[in-house]
Amino acid sequence: MAAALTAMLTLAVTALSIGLATGVQAAALSSAPRASASAGTADFGCFHPVQAGRARCFGVLKAHRTTSGRMSPFTTGSPTTVGYVPSDLRSAYKLGGTSGAGRTVAIVDAMDDPNAESDLAAYRSAYGLPSCTTANGCFRKVNQRGQASPLPSGDYGWAEEISLDLDMVSATCPDCHILLVEAGSANVPDLMTAEDTAAGTPGVVSVSNSWGGPEDNTVTSFDSHFDHPGVAITASSGDSGYGVSWPASSPYVTAVGGTSLSKASTSRGWTETAWSGAGSGCSAYEAKPSWQHDSGCARRSVADVAAVADPNTGVAVYDTYSSCGGGVLCDTELQLGLAQGADGWVEVGGTSVSSPIIASVYALAGNTSQVVAGSYPYGRTSALNDVISGSNGSCGGSYLCTAGPGYDGPTGLGTPIGTGAF
Repeated sequence: MAAALTAMLTLAVTALSIGLATGVQAAALSSAPRASASAGTADFGCFHPVQAGRARCFGVLKAHRTTSGRMSPFTTGSPTTVGYVPSDLRSAYKLGGTSGAGRTVAIVDAMDDPNAESDLAAYRSAYGLPSCTTANGCFRKVNQRGQASPLPSGDYGWAEEISLDLDMVSATCPDCHILLVEAGSANVPDLMTAEDTAAGTPGVVSVSNSWGGPEDNTVTSFDSHFDHPGVAITASSGDSGYGVSWPASSPYVTAVGGTSLSKASTSRGWTETAWSGAGSGCSAYEAKPSWQHDSGCARRSVADVAAVADPNTGVAVYDTYSSCGGGVLCDTELQLGLAQGADGWVEVGGTSVSSPIIASVYALAGNTSQVVAGSYPYGRTSALNDVISGSNGSCGGSYLCTAGPGYDGPTGLGTPIGTGAF
């Protein structure tokens, strides 16, 4: 029986591979994640055609070569074969010996991840992190109004984003509590309701937003939803290279850019360059905050700080919510782009990684009662790694797209050296 099933699976894989060239398979692929601008990567399935008033998440899957030689953005891997693990991140940003002391980091995303708690448990167990469950009071999942039900409909792409966000909070601040607030849709009004719920929940000290969209002339009317004194709010700068997204451009958030992070034979043990996909630039609509003094942008500059985001130096994430339900055949369908979601360990990047990392560093620092918008790191640059090389596009050699000493667009003021800048 086992031999027969193996033979059937082999025939199915062969047929599916041949069928990829046909119109039928092309139609099936239309619902799969789109190819990213970076070779060998794909955006999460929560990417949607650009629409006014609708956000997308900023997660990027790294492709892995399968045994058949195909490049696939999906892998079942293991906790030690895909991406950086919690000990790597805490080493890279000098977070050893720090504690969140039960402070709560909130995550705002759209739609539901039905497997959020079980996948979170698997990630934390794999790396020996303390349990974080509904039962022990560490984890809560609510809808945009703060209620346990009804939850939004499940979405495979947003579920990947949710898994990423929860895992990065766990990696960066293992003893933080986590509040997951799920907006009913990716439309801005729903996300704003979720934002207010997250920031207004007792115990929350920081809120991460790993999503955004192009600026337009309506964005300033929504900025008040990020104005929550005493709560640090972070937002991903985007994954399409040079160019500004909102809410990263809001003056009430810490805009988080991205780096490529590599181990090195240096005193730090790591090196970073600007990630080519990180968003940055000069806002077309948001006024210059009083705490920004760069001379090449008369309005709000993006980003403020940064952390790892390059999917080619990505992080390990555990996600099992897929349209094919799991198992060997499901993995094959995922590898061929015939199903959505993931089925285990994946290596991911995008500024979706860097935003929850920085939100968690704020929680570790415990200073958010003093945080006013995104200004706090600007007076504490000695506690940041200045990233001085790399670029994310063409802007005439300006610091807005080219990393260099001091402030620059792709990496802002730099990346954490412990919690001193937060």
